[in-house]
Amino acid sequence: MVELRLPKNSRIKPGNTYKATSKSEKIKEFKIYRWNPEDEDNPRMDLYEIDIKNCGSMVLDALIKIKNEVDSTLTFRRSCREGICGSCSMNIDGINTLACIKPIEDVKGSIKIFPLPHLPVVKDLVPDLTQFFKQYASIEPWLKTKEKAPEKEKLQSPKERAKLNGLTECVLCACCSTACPSYWWNGEKFLGPAILLQAYRWIMDSRDDNRKERLEKINDSFKLYRCHTIMNCTKACPKNLNPAEAIAGIKKMIAKTK
Repeated sequence: MVELRLPKNSRIKPGNTYKATSKSEKIKEFKIYRWNPEDEDNPRMDLYEIDIKNCGSMVLDALIKIKNEVDSTLTFRRSCREGICGSCSMNIDGINTLACIKPIEDVKGSIKIFPLPHLPVVKDLVPDLTQFFKQYASIEPWLKTKEKAPEKEKLQSPKERAKLNGLTECVLCACCSTACPSYWWNGEKFLGPAILLQAYRWIMDSRDDNRKERLEKINDSFKLYRCHTIMNCTKACPKNLNPAEAIAGIKKMIAKTK
């Protein structure tokens, strides 16, 4: 069940209905969450009937069609359309995912679309990711060296590089973190699955000289140990990564250093 950070005392109401202009046998209903901070009559769910016969196969294609041809006020993020940038993350049919790689045909009946849950909403399907990226910056996501100016690049063997598989593919879409109950309740202190996976990526990089300091920095009852291995993060990841495994890896490394 999606739970949104709604304005105080608000309830989602039925909104506008946009009927299909054609009589195609492939009409699909899209029920989309709408919220505008400048509009007093919100939030609401608008219904759009779209002829998917004349539309791309992904949910993002339908959203773009709606914005271009039906309702230009609909607001959402998107960029690469290839599941690489993470911009179009949203809750579709009750699951956090990327709209650009979510096939329309995967959803039976009406498609309900909400912004990522448990985040403040900027407008419509756009969540406020300020805190999320602030937490990302806190783990210092870059290679750190004890040398002031290395004379040459640091090489990495295929075996060392293989340890980063399943970590570097993260696109920071926040689908996993916003599917995590621990992050819902402790989002300002708990780093969350996505950021901890990214932290593990730098901890495991053989070219980084700051492993001990990185482990010490996240060895905290809130930053790390609010993870209770619920596994929602792994289930939600649209890139089929395993944040829960990465978090377990961090805990194991910290245990070994004690």
